[in-house]
Amino acid sequence: MEIRELLSSYDYPGDDIPIIRGSALHAMNGTQPEIGENSIRALIAAVDEYIPTPARAVDQPFLMPVEDVFSISGRGTV
Repeated sequence: MEIRELLSSYDYPGDDIPIIRGSALHAMNGTQPEIGENSIRALIAAVDEYIPTPARAVDQPFLMPVEDVFSISGRGTV
């Protein structure tokens, strides 16, 4: 089964999603730049183009959810 067909079978837009071939290992080792560093740069460009930047309220206070609290003796609660 082809990747685009598989994406379409799970109700993703298989014909529209960019697919980038590459190797993180070659990018880290600096070997074969066509599938190493160049493909990582192409992946970053595709993600930046395909996924929109969410609108954020920069004129309001920053709110961050707290998921867990740790009490450390001698340091307090973190």
